[in-house]
Parts: sequence; C-alpha cells; structure tokens
Amino acid sequence: MNLEDEFAQYRGELLAHCYRMSGSLHDAEDAVQETYLRAWRGFAEFEHRSSVRTWLYRIATRVCLNALQHSSRRMVPSALGAPGIDPDDIEAEALEVRWLEPFPDLLMSADPAQVVGTRQSLRLAMVAALQHLPPRQRAVLILRDVLAWQASEVAGLLETTTAAVNSALQRARAELARLAPAEDQFSEPDEPARRALLDQYAKAFETADLAALEDLLTQDTRWEMPPIPTWFDGRADVLRLIRAKLTPGAGLRLMVETSANGQPAFAKYVRGRDGVFHAHSIQVLTLTGEGVSSVLAFHRADLFSSFGLPLDRPPRSAGAAALGQVQAGTGS
Repeated sequence: MNLEDEFAQYRGELLAHCYRMSGSLHDAEDAVQETYLRAWRGFAEFEHRSSVRTWLYRIATRVCLNALQHSSRRMVPSALGAPGIDPDDIEAEALEVRWLEPFPDLLMSADPAQVVGTRQSLRLAMVAALQHLPPRQRAVLILRDVLAWQASEVAGLLETTTAAVNSALQRARAELARLAPAEDQFSEPDEPARRALLDQYAKAFETADLAALEDLLTQDTRWEMPPIPTWFDGRADVLRLIRAKLTPGAGLRLMVETSANGQPAFAKYVRGRDGVFHAHSIQVLTLTGEGVSSVLAFHRADLFSSFGLPLDRPPRSAGAAALGQVQAGTGS
C-alpha cells in the first residue's frame, strides 16, 4: 500500500474524531485537510515509534486544539434558554451563533469493527454535551474513552503528566454524566417497529396528518430548529408549532430518508410555486420504545450536499412523491 492510500483509509474515522472535538462537520473537514497537509510535510521525520494511524490522530488532535483556542463552543437552541410556547412568536435566525451541525452517516468509517462505537459516541446529544467541556478535557475524554488510548499516550500528546490526564478524565466524565442522556435512553425500538415508526412519521409529515404525528411523538418530545433559537418542549407545544407551520394537504412536502450521527434522519423538501421540491431542512430524530423523543431540524439547505442529496427535486404527484421516498431508502 502506498502512502497516499494508507492515509486515505483513515479519513472517515479522522473526520469523526475532529467532528467530536469541534461539533461541526465543516470545521472537521478543514481540520482533516490540515492534518493531511502536516502529515505529508512531516512524514520524512516520522520515526515509526507508533502506527501511522496513531500518528495521524496525534496531528489531528493538535490541529483541533489549536483551532478551538480561537472559537466558542457549538450550541443547540435548548442550551440558550427556556423553550418557547407560542409558534407565532419565533425568533429570527441567529446567524452569529456557532451552531452544532449533523454528521452524515455516509462519511463514517466503513470498518465494521469501529462502526458501533463510532455511532454511539457521535449521537447528537453526546456531541452537544461534549461541547460543554474545555477543549483539553474534551480531547482527554475522547482519546481515553472513545479511542481507548492509554493515559501515558494521552499525556505524551498533550505534553502533561499521567496524573493530570487521569484528573482531567475524572472531571470530564463527571460533567458528561450530568449533561448527557443515560445510556438506556439511546435504545431504539427493534425492527420492524423501528421501520414502521419511520414510515409512519414520513407519511404523516408529507400529508400533514397531525393526529398520526401526535401518536408518534412521546409526551416529553423536544423540537429544535437551528439556526432559529426558539425551541419547543413537550408534545402539546410541539404539535402546536407543527399545526401552525405545516401547510395542510398532501403533495406539498417530500421526506427523503437518510441518517446522521448514527440516528435516523429525513431531508425535508418543500414544493415551491414552480412545482419543484426545494431543500428545506435536515431532521435528525431520536427514537425510544415509546416513539420520537426529539427532533433536531437543521434549517440549512447547504447541508444537503454533505448527505449526497440535491437541492432540488423535480415536480411529482403526491403518489409519486411517496414512492420516491420509499425508493430513496437509507442510502440517500
């Protein structure tokens, strides 16, 4: 294997690592690009005291820590204040806020041995919680608990002592336990219940069937819409929002299934006056055995290309739109 191919095989996992650190797909892509640039320049001095993979992770972590010195943490609306109650009183987009971004699953490492752990540590709630940690604590926790590095390896990377690493890890774990959902909240319904839930959700949105949506949402469901700061908490208020904003009728929306952060997701398209379906938002769902417990709807059409999705889809009848959604499947 030549050097270029050896570097390339780690791109997916390095991207996921930098995303955990930054909470931003675009920042992660920049960090990986800088990592490879530094690796190419410094390979002649690489003494093979570790594997190429470990060496790349060292460079990537340093790149991320350097970038995080000059930036604030990534936010979700629920971290900014109390939920809204009036769907007619929604704040304008806060473009000055550095918002958390979704991570398309198609960018994950193809190595089956890494996929399970990668998905769990990339869940949106987990990445949002990581953003509350100081950058060095964040790095320690990711390197120790996600990548399973030894404390001595982390100490060498951060140019500190093993005792300092262990202390930082203890503080990071305590803060994460306070902020992140419990492990059992990550359990999704088994197939085919999961499949049925997602199919019903897509159909309910495409046809504006509020009664069906009410049955699918949990009592404590949450709805967030970055870059809009206003968010809604609880099924009654979420349904009030949807009722106010979702134009009645079928054939006006198209829900294309995809996945992000190891979670089910939908790309929502809205039909314009030209009859074309235009990119609207990426909805990332959190599922439990009781239904949809939260939706992070990223109102950013620029994210669609990262999911391999077009900005526009041709006009379709309501029946054809439903068929197209089924055919798109999880590979979109």
